[in-house]
Amino acid sequence: MIPSLEPLRVSNLKDACVLRLEELILSGELKTGERLPSERDLAMRLNISRPVLHEALVELAARGLVSILPRRGVVVNDYRKTGSTAILSSLLTYNNGQLDPKFIDSLLAMRLLLEVEGAGLAAKHATKEQVAELRELTGIKMEFAGGEIQSLTALDFDFHLLIAIASGNLIYPLIINSFKNVYTHFTGEFFRLCKDEKVFREVSQFQHRLVNAISRKDSSEASHVMREMLLHGEKHLKGLLK
Repeated sequence: MIPSLEPLRVSNLKDACVLRLEELILSGELKTGERLPSERDLAMRLNISRPVLHEALVELAARGLVSILPRRGVVVNDYRKTGSTAILSSLLTYNNGQLDPKFIDSLLAMRLLLEVEGAGLAAKHATKEQVAELRELTGIKMEFAGGEIQSLTALDFDFHLLIAIASGNLIYPLIINSFKNVYTHFTGEFFRLCKDEKVFREVSQFQHRLVNAISRKDSSEASHVMREMLLHGEKHLKGLLK
């Protein structure tokens, strides 16, 4: 028996439907392998049209949360096996923006692997134009140090994304873009919680060192500085969240 389903009364019914079913799956109220009621019954219980419900189910399927099976209906997936990076934002939303320690550790470990490698590749492949753009971003960030959090967060994301692009690997920037909302959430928390000007200066110094290493095509140094910078941020973020 599917729990906690009441008629939806919001302006965007499809998004509300996705969110409600997503919550039931991520919370475990809907179990892996469980089959949902027919689209007709489910639409009636949610007080929405079948086309709207079908759109919502298609989106859930794209996120890996359910499978739409011919003649069997809609079945709940084990999202750890079938989910994609699209579900990262869903996990964060489900937790109401709270930073679950296991979620933090998993994301930071993945980021360390991806971005350290990407920085080394950027030192080998970055164009003069990309190096100039990185220098411009570090200059702007220095001006914003200690300033408006949203601007700092956007600049930080642009800096890391450009390094991924400069790596020459076509997949790295797509991975970073695919979890932009989660990435900027963590970065925003870092800038919001970290009030120490010394830490802002340290971040800026790391970025300048990184750009210098890339401009010299020193792959080993670029990877080393990126690792230092990410571990520095991880240490401060975890310390602030205790």
